[in-house]
Amino acid sequence: MRIRFSIVTKAVNTNTILHSDQGCQYQHDSYHRFLESKGIQASMSRKGNSQDNGRMESFFGILKSEMFYGYEKTFKSLNQLEQAIIDYIDYYNNKRIKIKLKGLSSVQYRTKSFG
Repeated sequence: MRIRFSIVTKAVNTNTILHSDQGCQYQHDSYHRFLESKGIQASMSRKGNSQDNGRMESFFGILKSEMFYGYEKTFKSLNQLEQAIIDYIDYYNNKRIKIKLKGLSSVQYRTKSFG
C-alpha cells in the first residue's frame, strides 16, 4: 500500500482523518489497525454516495480529464503514472488558476492577504 509509505515518512498531526470510499481495501482490519497505530481516524463515505466527498470526486474528475484521458498509452510504467499524478497535483495547487479564486491558484489564494 502506497499510503503506508506516505504516512510513515511524513509528519501527521494528531487530528488527522483519512477519508475514503467503501472499497474493500479500506474496510480491511489490517488497514484500520495500521491507521490506529499512527493515530489516524478512518472515515468512509456512505455506500454509493459520491456527494459525501464531492470536492475530491470533482478534483479527480478534473485530473483524469486534463492529464490522463487520451494519454493512457504514454505512461510506460506505474512509476511514470505515479510521477505524472504527483506533478499534476503540484500544478493544480500551485499554478492552475481558477476564476472562482479571482484568477489565482489555490495556494496563492490561501496565502494572499485580503486585508
